[in-house]
Amino acid sequence: MPFTQIVVHGQVQGVGFRATAKNIADQHQVKGWVKNTAYGAVEIEAEGDQEELDAFIGKIKDGPTPFAKVESVDIERKEELKGYKEFKIVH
Repeated sequence: MPFTQIVVHGQVQGVGFRATAKNIADQHQVKGWVKNTAYGAVEIEAEGDQEELDAFIGKIKDGPTPFAKVESVDIERKEELKGYKEFKIVH
Protein backbone atom coordinates (compact mmCIF):
# COMPACT_ATOMS: atom_id res chain seq x y z
CA MET A 1 0.00 0.00 0.00
CA PRO A 2 2.28 2.78 -1.26
CA PHE A 3 2.19 6.47 -0.41
CA THR A 4 2.57 9.00 -3.22
CA GLN A 5 3.01 12.77 -3.34
CA ILE A 6 1.70 14.33 -6.56
CA VAL A 7 1.93 17.90 -7.84
CA VAL A 8 -0.17 18.72 -10.91
CA HIS A 9 0.80 21.74 -13.01
CA GLY A 10 -1.22 23.54 -15.67
CA GLN A 11 -4.72 24.98 -15.75
CA VAL A 12 -5.88 23.06 -12.70
CA GLN A 13 -7.43 25.66 -10.38
CA GLY A 14 -10.97 26.97 -10.76
CA VAL A 15 -11.96 24.09 -13.04
CA GLY A 16 -13.42 21.57 -10.56
CA PHE A 17 -10.15 19.64 -10.35
CA ARG A 18 -10.16 19.01 -6.59
CA ALA A 19 -13.78 17.81 -6.43
CA THR A 20 -13.24 15.52 -9.41
CA ALA A 21 -9.98 14.20 -7.91
CA LYS A 22 -11.90 13.34 -4.74
CA ASN A 23 -14.57 11.48 -6.73
CA ILE A 24 -11.91 9.52 -8.61
CA ALA A 25 -10.08 8.72 -5.36
CA ASP A 26 -13.31 7.47 -3.80
CA GLN A 27 -13.96 5.23 -6.83
CA HIS A 28 -10.50 3.67 -6.43
CA GLN A 29 -10.44 3.45 -2.61
CA VAL A 30 -7.52 5.90 -2.56
CA LYS A 31 -7.05 7.81 0.72
CA GLY A 32 -5.36 11.16 1.34
CA TRP A 33 -6.05 14.75 0.34
CA VAL A 34 -5.99 17.32 -2.48
CA LYS A 35 -5.43 21.07 -2.24
CA ASN A 36 -4.61 24.11 -4.35
CA THR A 37 -1.16 25.60 -3.90
CA ALA A 38 -0.33 29.31 -3.74
CA TYR A 39 1.58 29.05 -7.04
CA GLY A 40 -1.30 27.70 -9.17
CA ALA A 41 -0.71 23.96 -8.98
CA VAL A 42 -2.69 21.23 -7.22
CA GLU A 43 -0.99 19.06 -4.61
CA ILE A 44 -2.17 15.56 -3.74
CA GLU A 45 -1.09 13.06 -1.11
CA ALA A 46 -2.51 9.64 -1.85
CA GLU A 47 -2.15 6.10 -0.59
CA GLY A 48 -3.86 2.85 -1.42
CA ASP A 49 -3.56 -0.42 -3.30
CA GLN A 50 -0.87 -0.11 -6.02
CA GLU A 51 -3.21 -1.01 -8.88
CA GLU A 52 -5.92 1.40 -7.70
CA LEU A 53 -3.35 4.13 -7.04
CA ASP A 54 -1.94 3.73 -10.55
CA ALA A 55 -5.45 3.99 -12.03
CA PHE A 56 -6.09 7.14 -9.96
CA ILE A 57 -2.81 8.73 -11.10
CA GLY A 58 -3.57 7.86 -14.72
CA LYS A 59 -6.90 9.68 -14.57
CA ILE A 60 -5.28 12.68 -12.85
CA LYS A 61 -2.63 12.87 -15.60
CA ASP A 62 -5.35 12.84 -18.27
CA GLY A 63 -6.97 15.96 -16.79
CA PRO A 64 -10.03 14.77 -14.91
CA THR A 65 -12.35 17.62 -15.96
CA PRO A 66 -13.12 19.01 -19.43
CA PHE A 67 -11.70 22.41 -18.46
CA ALA A 68 -8.48 21.18 -16.80
CA LYS A 69 -5.32 21.31 -18.87
CA VAL A 70 -2.61 19.24 -17.20
CA GLU A 71 0.83 20.32 -18.42
CA SER A 72 2.98 18.16 -16.14
CA VAL A 73 2.72 15.92 -13.11
CA ASP A 74 5.47 15.45 -10.52
CA ILE A 75 5.22 12.11 -8.72
CA GLU A 76 7.28 11.07 -5.73
CA ARG A 77 6.67 7.65 -4.18
CA LYS A 78 7.47 7.25 -0.50
CA GLU A 79 7.88 4.24 1.73
CA GLU A 80 6.16 5.53 4.87
CA LEU A 81 2.38 5.56 5.08
CA LYS A 82 0.37 8.36 6.67
CA GLY A 83 -2.60 6.13 7.52
CA TYR A 84 -5.31 8.29 5.96
CA LYS A 85 -8.86 7.08 6.61
CA GLU A 86 -10.52 8.97 3.74
CA PHE A 87 -9.79 11.27 0.82
CA LYS A 88 -10.62 14.91 1.44
CA ILE A 89 -10.37 18.34 -0.11
CA VAL A 90 -8.15 20.65 1.94
CA HIS A 91 -8.91 24.39 1.71
